[in-house]
Amino acid sequence: MTIAGVLLAAGGGSRFTDGVHKLRADFRGRPLIAWSLTAADEAGFNQLYVVTGAADVADIVAEVAGERATIVDNPRWAEGQATSLALAVRRATADGHRAIVVGLADQPLVPASAWRSVGAAAGEIVVACFDGERRPPVKLDRSVWADLPEVGDEGARSLIRLRPDLVSELPCSGNPVDIDTLEDLQRWS
Repeated sequence: MTIAGVLLAAGGGSRFTDGVHKLRADFRGRPLIAWSLTAADEAGFNQLYVVTGAADVADIVAEVAGERATIVDNPRWAEGQATSLALAVRRATADGHRAIVVGLADQPLVPASAWRSVGAAAGEIVVACFDGERRPPVKLDRSVWADLPEVGDEGARSLIRLRPDLVSELPCSGNPVDIDTLEDLQRWS
């Protein structure tokens, strides 16, 4: 079974007030996105998609993952995360993948081991659990792709709520903190 990793990196980062897009902000000596991108890349998926939109991070993607990552531009990023997920699903369908593992670009402390474990686990929807809390990355089998929303600010969360019978939880190590504000960045740096 071929699996694609999907790093969602299209949002506007409107709560981050530092004059730079949060994904380009310095976090522990590297751009914030470099951490999650490295983890997704090191997970060893058959292909890696980085869905971009509000911020141009192509230079960082090229530096960190080179040709192993494919940038998928989302011109509709302002309409919500579901548009980014829908683009990734269409790309994965076209490329013949049987599953995707989706994570967020603003979660720098989720390690490659979490991405890899979720990708290797059996199940139609596999959700990483950090100390009992469900957070990305999430594996979505091709059988559930048609049920994902295509608009709005929720991606897989709405499907997870609607189809709990398809959800498997997988305990993972790491910290799933989102860096949404300058205070978050300072706290976790």
